[in-house]
Amino acid sequence: MTTILYFARLREAFGKASEQMVLPADVSDLESLRALLRSRGGIWAAELADGKSVRAAVNQDLAHGNMPIGEGDEVAFFPPV
Repeated sequence: MTTILYFARLREAFGKASEQMVLPADVSDLESLRALLRSRGGIWAAELADGKSVRAAVNQDLAHGNMPIGEGDEVAFFPPV
């Protein structure tokens, strides 16, 4: 399982601070996870849209779109400070 954390406005918008997810086989990096979450539509698509100010960390290290992720990782999404 991968742990996904949401902070600040994202936590408020999504109505949850975290979730556990088994990653589909085609989700192997940060950008593919973000695309999967956007595919939920609505507020997910709006808040995680390309060009929207959202930062990410993988295992507490700042990360960018091509950062590999896998089972057991902790991924956090948060607005810039």
